[in-house]
Amino acid sequence: MQIIAHRGFRSAYPEMSAQAFEKALELPIHGVECDVRLTCDGHVVCHHDRTLLRTAGEKTRISTATLQQLRHANIGTSDNPQHILTLDELLDIVLAHPDKHLYVETKHPLRYGAMLEESIAMRLRYRGLLADSRIHIISFSHASISRMRRLVPGIDTIYLRREWEARYNPLDVVPSRPTARGLSIAHAKLRPSLVGHKGKRTYIWTVNEREDMQWALEHGADMIATDYPDRALEVVRGG
Repeated sequence: MQIIAHRGFRSAYPEMSAQAFEKALELPIHGVECDVRLTCDGHVVCHHDRTLLRTAGEKTRISTATLQQLRHANIGTSDNPQHILTLDELLDIVLAHPDKHLYVETKHPLRYGAMLEESIAMRLRYRGLLADSRIHIISFSHASISRMRRLVPGIDTIYLRREWEARYNPLDVVPSRPTARGLSIAHAKLRPSLVGHKGKRTYIWTVNEREDMQWALEHGADMIATDYPDRALEVVRGG
């Protein structure tokens, strides 16, 4: 079972900061996960929420701010200041470790629609990473997955399945044809038959409790995203 640090090593360091990713990548884990959004001047930045309120105490919206404006925000603490990363900066950090992988979650809906996927593809093309197996795309949006498959043929894609989808999609039809399926830990435990269903690899998020990590391991999860990569390593090693 592969361990992915969810938003970096966020249980110990400011989420999605350079420090959180660097500390996660020091561990013998598979890789790290980040969320991306688009600024009003076209930069792909790593941030989960629509605004900076939770991470920096500011009401600034990512989509209406320039990169320069976002640079002034401190997503760390007064003693440990950290700034928002661009996707390019995160790629530099991750790819400095040849054996590590990056899972990029596209956040939707957003005002720029397909421009997010186009911008991601452009950055990967510029850096010669279109065929790099270390880059993965994950999303709750079938449209996003389909766009990335069209823009970057062959890229690994993971569709994140919401729990409520079972009501209108009981047969687990996936029109975007992702290469793997994502489930929340709650959903996976409720419907364990979906783990490995139809031969697809399974990504489970956000697995933070030891008993849930053990459950995922015993039920054949291929990947787990966790805020506690150190704890997950202990479980996988039998500790």
